[in-house]
Amino acid sequence: MIDPPSLVDQYCHGVLRTELGLGTFEAQLARTEGPPAPGTTLFDTQTGFAVRRWCPPLLGLEPHCPPARYLARRRELGTAEAGRRLLRGSGITAYLVDTGLPGDLTDPGELARAGQAEAHEIVRLEQLAEQVADTSGTVESFLANLAESVHGAAAHAVAFTSVAGLRHGLALAPEPPGAGEVRGAAGRWMAARGAGDRLTDPVLLRHLLWIAVASGLPLQLHAGLGAPGARVDRTDPVLLTDFVRATAGLGTDLVLLHGYPYHRHAAHLAGVFPHVYADCGAALVRTGARAATVLAEVLELAPFGKILFSSGARGLPELHVVGAHLFREALARVLGGWVSEGAWSLDDARRVATMIASGNAARVYGLS
Repeated sequence: MIDPPSLVDQYCHGVLRTELGLGTFEAQLARTEGPPAPGTTLFDTQTGFAVRRWCPPLLGLEPHCPPARYLARRRELGTAEAGRRLLRGSGITAYLVDTGLPGDLTDPGELARAGQAEAHEIVRLEQLAEQVADTSGTVESFLANLAESVHGAAAHAVAFTSVAGLRHGLALAPEPPGAGEVRGAAGRWMAARGAGDRLTDPVLLRHLLWIAVASGLPLQLHAGLGAPGARVDRTDPVLLTDFVRATAGLGTDLVLLHGYPYHRHAAHLAGVFPHVYADCGAALVRTGARAATVLAEVLELAPFGKILFSSGARGLPELHVVGAHLFREALARVLGGWVSEGAWSLDDARRVATMIASGNAARVYGLS
């Protein structure tokens, strides 16, 4: 009764082009700092169970089939065909793709063709800065080329995204750094930088954020659980409160990605500040059968016009499928329960479901 007709995945990545064995599949299934403990499997997680529930039928198998049988069927079909079946079975109609990850991942165009959907690029600020540094010989050329590259990216991307919270933490000074401060930080970073070194300097991270704010494009900020090894206590979105306040009224929307286990904090900020939005996607993939509970907690505080769906998927097309199906099921369970209790009308539930599934993203990112 409550099933939105389209689904905009407002934050995801491409899928791997390579064939995967059990170990490499598990490594993509759950982001950990190493292999599973001896005698255990990462299929025995909420995400693993969700994959076994929703993905086998798309490949011609029964739900909940054993992992070995599922992976054998995947190999039988081949990576490309399995990926097409999975992506087209997800119900996602548009992908917003962060292209800033390493690895043999499909680009937005390939993802669109495989999934028979639209796709748009999200530019990762830190990767852009690292690419500019690789081709800039001096501090002055680096800073000039960086400003030009961000301006150029804004002409074709639908958003910028930042992993400053994962690289350093979200407790950054809220104001833009001064020109001398930026030059000094850039000089130290470029002088000490080796091949492949990541940008972690807090001054340069702040500089990137403020260049992106000046572009006017939506700025996505990673919060909550993220890369293996990241200090989750440094990624609580409430640490962004002063930065959020400093950017109010400048015309740039801020989207708080992921958020879990601080999703209520992200929802609170979305409720307080007109230019802040809360993502409810990747948390659902992590929590699986508990996804409805997490979604209900986001809906407690955030205005319904400020909540966006994403899968947060990377590497495995299965994660796009799981993100989409868990979201639809959780939405139907939560809103349907409120309708059956008489708290909401069915028309309002359907309207809100469409807003969260696609309408809010279309408005924020200027999608047709």
